[in-house]
Amino acid sequence: MAPDASAPWSVPVPGGESAAALRRAASIGWDVVVVGGGNAALVAALAARHTAERVLILERAPRHMRGGNTRHTRNIRCAHDLGDEYTPGSYSADELLEDLKSVGRGPVNLDLARLAVAESKTLPAWMEAHGVRWQPALRGTLNLSRTNRFFIGGGTALVNTYYRTAEAMGVEIVYDATVSDLVLDGTSVTAAVVDGPEGPLPVRTRALVVASGGFEANIPWLKRIWGEAADNYLIRGTPYNDGIMLARLLELGAGSAGDPKGFHAIAIDARSPKFDGGIATRLDSIPFSIVVNREGRRFADEGQDIWPKRYASWGRLIAEQPGQVAFSVYDARAKRLFIPSLYPPYAAATIGEVAVLAGLDPERLSATVAEYGCHLRPDASFDPARKDGCATSGLEPPKSNWALPIATPPFEILPLRPGITFTYLGLAVNERAQVLDARGTPFGNLYAAGEVMSGNILSSGYLAGFGVTIGHVFGRIAGGEAARHGSR
Repeated sequence: MAPDASAPWSVPVPGGESAAALRRAASIGWDVVVVGGGNAALVAALAARHTAERVLILERAPRHMRGGNTRHTRNIRCAHDLGDEYTPGSYSADELLEDLKSVGRGPVNLDLARLAVAESKTLPAWMEAHGVRWQPALRGTLNLSRTNRFFIGGGTALVNTYYRTAEAMGVEIVYDATVSDLVLDGTSVTAAVVDGPEGPLPVRTRALVVASGGFEANIPWLKRIWGEAADNYLIRGTPYNDGIMLARLLELGAGSAGDPKGFHAIAIDARSPKFDGGIATRLDSIPFSIVVNREGRRFADEGQDIWPKRYASWGRLIAEQPGQVAFSVYDARAKRLFIPSLYPPYAAATIGEVAVLAGLDPERLSATVAEYGCHLRPDASFDPARKDGCATSGLEPPKSNWALPIATPPFEILPLRPGITFTYLGLAVNERAQVLDARGTPFGNLYAAGEVMSGNILSSGYLAGFGVTIGHVFGRIAGGEAARHGSR
């Protein structure tokens, strides 16, 4: 029995132009219908349109919020043998695969992970051919200049570019289009059922690509897994990723992949909005600070690894703390080492004073900072650009790198909460992006790409930029395969 995907808000019903576009879409037989509107969906539609004549995108969100979580991205991780002005140096497929293996528990399906890594080499040229332009890597704690390519203008520009290209190629788009069900003939999809103003409308198709994201915005679903703690989670991305299609396909017999309890979550400012705060709410201070819970006690190694491999573990760590809140504590020397926060930090001349401003026990926090200071190694050589071995000695938990004194006023604190980006539970697929049933048999004409199938590869942890890679690789595969089926 699949989880109930009921959302904490009413499902929008299209009106005006969207309703008219939906009625038109329901009157046509499509070669390929793509459910979703982020990078995986757009890439699938573009790939399909190179072969298929009639391609339709059904985007759940209104036009001004189109693009899913892609709006909040800014780069893509790609293997390359030769460097250029945007990614200096080489980054081999073997190195990328090893990096992927090193985060969390490693890939779930190693064959699909190898496929994504190998295909990543071809993505920059394909993206450029469809309008994407690049910019030099941004500075900051992620240190991604060699491994990741940054698209100019960030995720919103990427989304807008792909929509413009899709429209120019003749792909049709319907916004405010909530697909709540599928019509099956045996193991083949014959129609996507969209909630229209006059009731459900079937949109007929020869092949269908599901690229509608995970269920991270569905708080009731999260609460069935995590209990009341889920009320304290913040959702970094779109409020439209509530898992309607994922839940329905599981009910229809699709196989699952990925950890039902797993999610990609990072540390974000606790003062961020409940939904859609995006990348601007992320905090990069952790490697150069100490992090305490609301009791003023440290609970994890802030310097365990370089930030691209470690930043995604902190959302889960904070989610396990009382009240799902934590605090990053640092001094004036550390402040210059990371991107400034969206919201101003609490600041004061003493640790006790800044603790009061942040709502912490001043004596307890002062004792924690003092204990940390007593275990610093005076001979350590600090280097913010690499794992420097500048570690504590005899402290539990340790700080393995970047262990700076917290001694130079003003002292600052940033409050943290877990910010969920996406969930890992998804649809099982094969190397052709075909959705598999619980026995591992492919559906006849059903494909998946993006977050809704990323659980085939990602188990826990995260490698910066690789979600966009998965969306592009499997979007391109799914769109091409769907088009070949739909054009027969």
